[in-house]
Amino acid sequence: MISKGKRNVLGVLVDAIDYDAAATAVITAAQERRPFALTALAVHGVMTGVLDPPHNARLNSFDVVTPDGQPVRWALNLLHGAALTDRVYGPTLTLRVLSRAADAGLPVYLYGSTEATLARLVPALEQLFPALKFAGVEPSKFRQARPNEENEIADRIRASGARVVLVGLGCPRQEVFAYAMRPLLDMPLLAVGAAFDYHAGLLRKPPPWMQRAGLEWLWRLGLEPGRLWQRYLVLNPAYLARLTAQKTKLWRATPPPPATEPPPTFSV
Repeated sequence: MISKGKRNVLGVLVDAIDYDAAATAVITAAQERRPFALTALAVHGVMTGVLDPPHNARLNSFDVVTPDGQPVRWALNLLHGAALTDRVYGPTLTLRVLSRAADAGLPVYLYGSTEATLARLVPALEQLFPALKFAGVEPSKFRQARPNEENEIADRIRASGARVVLVGLGCPRQEVFAYAMRPLLDMPLLAVGAAFDYHAGLLRKPPPWMQRAGLEWLWRLGLEPGRLWQRYLVLNPAYLARLTAQKTKLWRATPPPPATEPPPTFSV
């Protein structure tokens, strides 16, 4: 089990951590009934912080930020000698957390995506983990939160008996949501990206060799070119340029201090 703490990747604090340590941190927080927020960031997620300083500060307040993409793992190894042998991929981490939650009898709450996706996701997860308890499911409203709506959501989640919350709203909406909800809930929130769609069978995973080579972005681009071309064809080169500048010390990439104020708005 590897957990070497947070390291600066382009000003975003990413944990040098493996699957076992990340899953253990989540389950421990659930059992101890304490607030906890985790997100898994690939290049796009890191760059949302680089290009938005207030969001960067929010990311730096998370308890755990895992290297979801191989290029983020490579950055940890290149810049900080982390010696990580694998990334901590959101969809895979989701399954490991759910397996442990099922074993420990910890009910989970699914927040986000659409009713149609959740209707496929729940039976798929029940087939994988027959002992898993679902405290509730709540699709995204695809709108900005009303004043004080975060308290209504927190009340529903607490009343459900949930001990772990999975958030599937897409980056960066899910990170803003988890940040806003963390002070209101005594349980872990996991921003898990495309995990809902993958495990519902709506997204095809790339072959293992593409995942190992850090080419998942190319696979996703081929599946959704109209939606994702800017994310990958603009942000990937920008990431590499900034990574080079940080490595050669042409850019200090100073991390902003963790945010403490509520976000001005967030999506539900």
